[in-house]
Amino acid sequence: MGMNDPQWGNKGNGGPPDLEELLRKLNAKVAALMGGKSGSGNGGPEQPGGGLPMKGFGGGLGLIAGIAALIWLGSGFYIVDASQRGVVLRFGKKVEITEPGPRWHLPFPVETVEIVNLSQVRTVEVGYRDNVKNKMLKESLMLTDDENIIDIQFAVQYFLSDPADYLFNNRMPDENVRQAAETAIREVVGKNKMDYVLYEGREQVAAAATKLMQEILDRYKSGILISKLTMQNAQPPEQVQAAFDDAVKAGQDRERQKNEGQAYANDVVPRAKGTAARLIQESEGYKQSVIANAEGDASRFKQILVEYEKAPGVTRERMYIDMMQQVMGNISKVMVDQKNGNSLLYLPLDKLMESTRAAGAATEASAAAPTPAPVTTSQSSDNTAAQRARDSLLSRNREARP
Repeated sequence: MGMNDPQWGNKGNGGPPDLEELLRKLNAKVAALMGGKSGSGNGGPEQPGGGLPMKGFGGGLGLIAGIAALIWLGSGFYIVDASQRGVVLRFGKKVEITEPGPRWHLPFPVETVEIVNLSQVRTVEVGYRDNVKNKMLKESLMLTDDENIIDIQFAVQYFLSDPADYLFNNRMPDENVRQAAETAIREVVGKNKMDYVLYEGREQVAAAATKLMQEILDRYKSGILISKLTMQNAQPPEQVQAAFDDAVKAGQDRERQKNEGQAYANDVVPRAKGTAARLIQESEGYKQSVIANAEGDASRFKQILVEYEKAPGVTRERMYIDMMQQVMGNISKVMVDQKNGNSLLYLPLDKLMESTRAAGAATEASAAAPTPAPVTTSQSSDNTAAQRARDSLLSRNREARP
């Protein structure tokens, strides 16, 4: 049936229900729940014009208002975890910081609560995004102290130390940390050489940048505490990578050759010093030996001279016999004295042959030796004396012959 039908609103069997009647019944039920009485059913007075009773209507509004008030007050309960802190704001101003546990605050719009996680580790990437291959050259290219350009990507991990400072002094916390990290690393890199930043000083550079970054964030009262700075990649720009690799190889070759030269020097110099010390000691020994031999010969000559002056003939004969014994003991020749006229001569051929063989074996052994033993002064003087005695003997023999 359409709303413009003339039968709309009639109380006939086929018409729609009366809205006033429905409202009246609903008011009666609410009044019964609240302990009141219905309007028309119990003969109570009605408002002029057939309206709802004021008493039942007021009771229903009170119930609705009470339920709404309970819901509003219940919306102020909240729970703070062990790793979190709650910041209560009253009309946007900080009132208190709540510790972990169940808490309550005045519901919205009077007070609100911001839950801040203090133990969560947050990460900010500088020089790249999500992957080191996805480089941000505007952030990663830096100039060193020796005027070389290097490409650095690193990640900064941080967590929160003061929830109030974090909420009120930071508009974009990650961007603040990224800018502070970029500022700190550029300052540290700009004070060091390229080789130091790329190789032996990477840990020192990261530590210095972390300290400087924390100082910047503390100066801004950001409530952020830097946990760790991790160097992901540090290398020369791709455009000069080949030339840089050649320079690195040349430097490595230079260091290798220097090490080889140092090793050779460490091997040769000590041996040369040892040889020099040995020669010096040998020369000192030879000097002392010559001096001692000379002094001994001089002393012996003086003693012989004293004895010779006492008995020249006996001393001369004794010297002759000693010299002949020394000379004849080292030769393989047989000398025969024909002055006595002996017709029987004894020649020990077997002993002569054995002595000859022994002398030949000694000669071969001395020839086969790699380095002959040095001749001492005593042996040289003995050989000289033997040669003189041999010459004297030969001259006497010539004089004795007719």
